[in-house]
Amino acid sequence: MGFAHEYATAIVRRGRYPMEPADWVPDWADRPRKGKHFPGAESFPLPHATPAPPPGATVERGLYGPRGGGAFTLPLLAGMLQDSYGLTGRRLAVQANSDLGTLPMYAEANWSRGSASGGGLYPVGIHWVSGPGGPLTPGVHYYDTRQHALRRLLTGDVTPQVRAAVGEPALGHDQFLVLTVRFWQNAFKYNSFSYHVVTMDTGALLATWRIWARAHGLHVGPAFWFDEPRLGALLGLTDDEEGVFAVVPLTWQPSTAHATTNAAAAAGTGAGAAEAEGAGSGAISGAASVRVGHADQERSGFTTTFETVRRMHAATVEGATRRPAAGALAAASARPVEAGGERVALPAREPLERGVRQALRARRSSFGRFQAARPLAARELATVLAAADAAGTLDSDAEPADAEPLTRLLVFVNHVAGVPQGAYAYDRADGSLRLLRAGRPGEFLQRNYFLANYNLEQAAAVIVPAARTHAVLDAVGDRGYRLVNAVVGGISQAVYTASSAAGLACGVALGFDAISFTEELGLDATGEIPLLIMMIGHERPRPADFRYEIA
Repeated sequence: MGFAHEYATAIVRRGRYPMEPADWVPDWADRPRKGKHFPGAESFPLPHATPAPPPGATVERGLYGPRGGGAFTLPLLAGMLQDSYGLTGRRLAVQANSDLGTLPMYAEANWSRGSASGGGLYPVGIHWVSGPGGPLTPGVHYYDTRQHALRRLLTGDVTPQVRAAVGEPALGHDQFLVLTVRFWQNAFKYNSFSYHVVTMDTGALLATWRIWARAHGLHVGPAFWFDEPRLGALLGLTDDEEGVFAVVPLTWQPSTAHATTNAAAAAGTGAGAAEAEGAGSGAISGAASVRVGHADQERSGFTTTFETVRRMHAATVEGATRRPAAGALAAASARPVEAGGERVALPAREPLERGVRQALRARRSSFGRFQAARPLAARELATVLAAADAAGTLDSDAEPADAEPLTRLLVFVNHVAGVPQGAYAYDRADGSLRLLRAGRPGEFLQRNYFLANYNLEQAAAVIVPAARTHAVLDAVGDRGYRLVNAVVGGISQAVYTASSAAGLACGVALGFDAISFTEELGLDATGEIPLLIMMIGHERPRPADFRYEIA
């Protein structure tokens, strides 16, 4: 039994038995940047998203459409990056989160993004590894979210190294998005809990890409199993401080002009000649010692490594190259909802015809502004639950197309028209709710929530994705922790996006007593773990908001 089992148990128990160091206090004045800074790295501005997305690029298509067969272009990739992780606007609002007092100050400004992130910390770094089939000189570029630009970290074709590290999912591709996490960027606030958070952050970003790509007729399928030390060395990462969490091969639209340019580059002439900074000269292909030479300049004057995070990361790296065989996760899939029982039939979901870009730009957390005076319609609840269910896979290298989901959805109903108050299991087979516990759940929900930024009783419904995390670890090893958490993070992003498209308020939180939720929902018998809570409903009218668009 690996360390991930121990970590998963500690996560469930942390509401009653705090994880070490229990006395950790974040130094907000010395906090890290939300992103990396590479002094001296050449910058290339990316095209800004067009004001009018193509017809049909809707949330409906992004959630429920088929896998796209189209190819990326530079404007499409730029649009996906900007709509997901780029800064799109500044927001101020009267709400109940603990950072409200600092937000009016420019240095503490809250810049909105399409993807959600635990604590609003955005620790995922996006690297584009480009080969000769793309629009740029081959090399490694880092996506600068603040400037919506690429920072060139290495010049030369290193895609053979990526293909060798990733294996089968990378064959036939020479364009890759590589997702990394620098742990301090999140751990300065969440310490040992941070590994749990960043794995969900990775999934939220990947789900945004999945929705965006399908809406535009494209496909995004991440790989979670690969030679992580090899890719980390290529990107200049320090083992205990950063990790490579996903690799996304991209299908790229071929171009005759690019082929001509890159033929010259392959011959070693012009701007395409290999220039691996800090790695000497010569051709890059096949040079295992080649690595990015530019180093991130840390803002924090003090940094530390948490032993629990170090051990968890080491455990998930150990089996990084042992990709699960087809069907390996079947034994860990979600249990079907028991037949029979008292049921509430939900109406058919409503189509989400809002453009995916508009929905992502409008996404935000409600932070205590729910109000129960206007109940949620049963059809609205059905719409959000269907979206959450549709996001039960990330189309990854460990999830066959016909795989059963790893998660099950539980629902606490507070204020939904036509649905009695109580706790329910969502049956994906027919879209109904099976009653688990009758009665008003509001007092239970609020008593078992740690923070003061939400009144859960005022939310119309609280959705809880649960997974058999220990069964996943038994099936595929400790690296499965990243997969199951990424799926749950992706579900939260789908709920945010669907709520935005349907005109509903939404909030997601991790600060709850998972033991109490397990007991209340009867999950002990199934081995399921409640991993986060997602609140939906309506907000108080006429909120005091300020919003300024920058993209």
